Amino acid sequence: MKDSSKGWLNGLIGVIIFAGSLPATRVAVADFDPFFLTSIRAAIAALLAIFLLLILKQPRPKRTDLPALAISALGVVIGFPLLTALALQHVSSAHSIVFVGLLPLCTALFAVLRADERPKPLFWVFSILGAAFVAGYSAFGSRGASLQGDLLMLAAVLVCGLGYAEGARAARTLGGWQVICWALLLSLPIMLPIALWSMPETLSNVSQAAWLALGYVSIFSMFLGFVFWYRGLVQGGIAAVGQLQLFQPFIGLTFAAVLLHESVSWTMFMVTLIAVICVAGSKKYA
Repeated sequence: MKDSSKGWLNGLIGVIIFAGSLPATRVAVADFDPFFLTSIRAAIAALLAIFLLLILKQPRPKRTDLPALAISALGVVIGFPLLTALALQHVSSAHSIVFVGLLPLCTALFAVLRADERPKPLFWVFSILGAAFVAGYSAFGSRGASLQGDLLMLAAVLVCGLGYAEGARAARTLGGWQVICWALLLSLPIMLPIALWSMPETLSNVSQAAWLALGYVSIFSMFLGFVFWYRGLVQGGIAAVGQLQLFQPFIGLTFAAVLLHESVSWTMFMVTLIAVICVAGSKKYA
């Protein structure tokens, strides 16, 4: 199997893991403050990262790697989790999920600006077309939308795209799973005090569902998903593999339907088919 094929496989596994993040966050913010949820999930994931780095005796990153790791941490460890948690206080899980369809375009833009990738012109045609259909589905299928929630989701997508591109750039020298581990470790001195400061006075009222959701976003969304994702971006190219994120809204909507009992219309499947065509086209011309 070629590296590009391995990259798409690892990227797809990462996308499937990430697809459950917003439904799980929606469940968690019902009982946890967004600041506590964001900081504690990062702290838990950082402990796993420290354990893995010590067990496998990984060398420390070079000083030149620190800026990319810091930007990656700001984007995917702090920015995206916090902004989505805040947004999910104003919009439904299904409505927020479809904004993730704009992530491939943001990732590709930052890959060009920050990682010196140069996709072919037709790549941009398929990317913009796919993003437009996802955005159109968001507008067509949304109910009870909130401007504040939408702006928070747009900001989350922007910082996440930057974090993905910077993390993948650092992964070229550090390795895929090492990047998220070092990014988590770098953010621990900030996130652990915030977690202690924002901790609820009592945890007796926290539901079992919220605890399970916290476990998912801490272990899977914040750690294991990035192990596959960053490796896939390095193997297959940031801009190309990033297009797999077009699948994430529809996988996430399936999770939302099962976990949160939200309705899923036939329109979702039609847009999914178009997204598949766009991903195939962008892969060909990346």
